[in-house]
Amino acid sequence: MQIRPEIDTDNLKVGVVGGGSWGTALANLLCLKGFKVDLWTFEKEVKGQIEKNRENKLFLPGFFLSTNLFPSNDIARVVSDKDLLLVVVPSHVMRETALKFAEHVLQDTVVVSASKGIENKTHLTMYGVLREILHKIPGNRFAVLSGPSFAREVAKKVPTLVTVASKDPETAGFVQQVFATPYFRVYTNNDVIGVELGGAVKNVIAIAAGIIDGLGLGLNTRAALITRGLTEIRRLGIKLGANPRTFAGLAGVGDLLLTCTGDLSRNHTLGKKIGEGEKINEILSQMRMVAEGVKTAKSVYNLSRKLGIEMPICHAIYHILYDDFPPKEAVHMLMTRDLKREMDEL
Repeated sequence: MQIRPEIDTDNLKVGVVGGGSWGTALANLLCLKGFKVDLWTFEKEVKGQIEKNRENKLFLPGFFLSTNLFPSNDIARVVSDKDLLLVVVPSHVMRETALKFAEHVLQDTVVVSASKGIENKTHLTMYGVLREILHKIPGNRFAVLSGPSFAREVAKKVPTLVTVASKDPETAGFVQQVFATPYFRVYTNNDVIGVELGGAVKNVIAIAAGIIDGLGLGLNTRAALITRGLTEIRRLGIKLGANPRTFAGLAGVGDLLLTCTGDLSRNHTLGKKIGEGEKINEILSQMRMVAEGVKTAKSVYNLSRKLGIEMPICHAIYHILYDDFPPKEAVHMLMTRDLKREMDEL
């Protein structure tokens, strides 16, 4: 695959799988660059809204969507004969969704994941799931897009910086050129596992940050929580072969800060409600969009125990979510652990 100085918007065929807020925002970004984009959405309601009103009222209300965007409930049509396929579905349905379209994807399609999570049973990242299901596609044609990027702000054209990771620099460079705009700056990285872990585990830490805010514990506590949360992400990443420097970048501390402090963060919002005394089942029943940190907390808990990695904040969140452990007691438990050195040995 050769990288072209300028992308040919007339001939590049693009498909996006996932019509939630992030999938819609990214699809529309590409449309505004001149690409004609097929968007698969599970909900017939969303397809009808976009066709009739040029708006995704269910997941991204308030934004006019380009006429270059073509919604469809036919996943085979959306993924067939594409040069680039962007996959943006919740992590817990990534496998079943990929199985539905696997046979329709061309072998030379570039596949980009913009989903963040770790599968519960296999502990695979979304890149890992796609590689396993789309096994006919060469490994050098996969990439991951991540970074501090709320969908609504991207839709507003707020200056946003992300990174795209691939084991093949040509693929990373190609995806970089496809997505880059004056308000959406794209960097490249070759640390796929580091970029994915940063994007996945930060959702668990964001739930913790929300709980801190819901309990009214103050800015000191939240700053400490974010800092030590980054340490836990880094520990897991190093164990799985990531580059430690990745966690000081956009997909690491950048995404962590955004998700732990931003009002648009679903994971932070969920955590705040827990801190205020609401029960997890009640909160989830009222949410239409997915808070990825809930399911990722289980994956991180089991994976870290399997690997023998100390991740006390993530473990506390698991027990709060799945064992109804009181948040105030979890904070006390974390604060009264054995005293130790701050810095891990590499």
